[in-house]
Amino acid sequence: MTKPYPKEFRDDVVRVARNREPGVELPQIAKDFGIHFTTLYSWMKKADIEDGARPGTTEAQSAELREAKKRIKTLEQEVEVLRRAAAYFSQAHLPKMSYPLVRDLAADGIPVAVTCRVLKIARQPYYRWLKDPITTAELDEAYRANALFDAHRDDPEFGYRFLADEARDAGVAMTPRTAWKICSSNGWWSAFGKRKSGVKKAGPPVHDDLCAVTDANGRTRHEFTAAAPNRLWIGDITEHRTSEGKLYVCAFKDVYSNRIVGYSIDSRMKSRLAVTALNNAVARRGDVAGCVVHTDRGSQFRSRKFVHTLNRHDIVGSMGRVGACGDNAAMESFFALLQKNVLDRRAWTTREDLRIAIVTWIERTYHRRRRQDRLGRLTPIEYETIMTTPATQAA
Repeated sequence: MTKPYPKEFRDDVVRVARNREPGVELPQIAKDFGIHFTTLYSWMKKADIEDGARPGTTEAQSAELREAKKRIKTLEQEVEVLRRAAAYFSQAHLPKMSYPLVRDLAADGIPVAVTCRVLKIARQPYYRWLKDPITTAELDEAYRANALFDAHRDDPEFGYRFLADEARDAGVAMTPRTAWKICSSNGWWSAFGKRKSGVKKAGPPVHDDLCAVTDANGRTRHEFTAAAPNRLWIGDITEHRTSEGKLYVCAFKDVYSNRIVGYSIDSRMKSRLAVTALNNAVARRGDVAGCVVHTDRGSQFRSRKFVHTLNRHDIVGSMGRVGACGDNAAMESFFALLQKNVLDRRAWTTREDLRIAIVTWIERTYHRRRRQDRLGRLTPIEYETIMTTPATQAA
């Protein structure tokens, strides 16, 4: 195949042909430059189009047209990826992996780069999986084990039958026998089902302790102070009995004004209790990016759901030590007030009655009537109103 002539050479030939002397014909110029006459004629025609002397599509327009066609093709591929992905992930036998979908689309002519970009996954892990893919049975067992582990972490008292029910509600169905096999191999037993020897150790912290300060003598203490709202929140969970059973309260307090910025009350102490309380706090306070949330090492605050919630709102986590009440003393003092003013005032028959009493005391008494020495004998609402500019006041 003949190589194309360089652009500069073509331009020179056209330039010579246009400025030829009288009596010199185009075939002679073509012969002088070693090209065919039709080739020269074609070059001159294109040059006239580029200069606007003849109607037609210029090279710039042709390039734009090619780019437009390329973009249209890419968009069509992206739409096809989204369409196939929606159908793939909406099938009843969930969960699904993205890599088989990438492989199927590649077989149909959709580039791997386009599919990975649309699905927001990296290409290198896909190619590693493609080189050594896992079997469908292994994948199904991994998803089942993951669902059972999440259910066991949220409710350690559940046996394998209840864990299978929780996993089914999460979209991962399995037989009780399969659930027993997975739980048995991993040692996920009910907290009440088997006697355990020794003392259960607290789980490892998922965050550093950002409130700890070491003095000149090497002693560690905690400082719960903030110069502005939404700089430092502290959270904890308390419980109280009623005739219907226990009621759990998770609350987060802004140490700047001692205001309870978010709380959640439920009959079960699962990770969603802490997640809901944190989401309620974010909804009321608005932009909280960079805020530090300090808690103890409770399993609810170490759960994957709670950590994901922190990351989603750009909040920084912090955790104290095990068995050190002083590491979260500021929140313990609030719960002590709640215990004295509400929980221990009388015996509570229903959870609903206790819930109403707790919410009423927090919003009406603690926030708007109870003056605090640290706030200059102001209530938390008064302190925020006076000390915070209207533009940054929380809802």
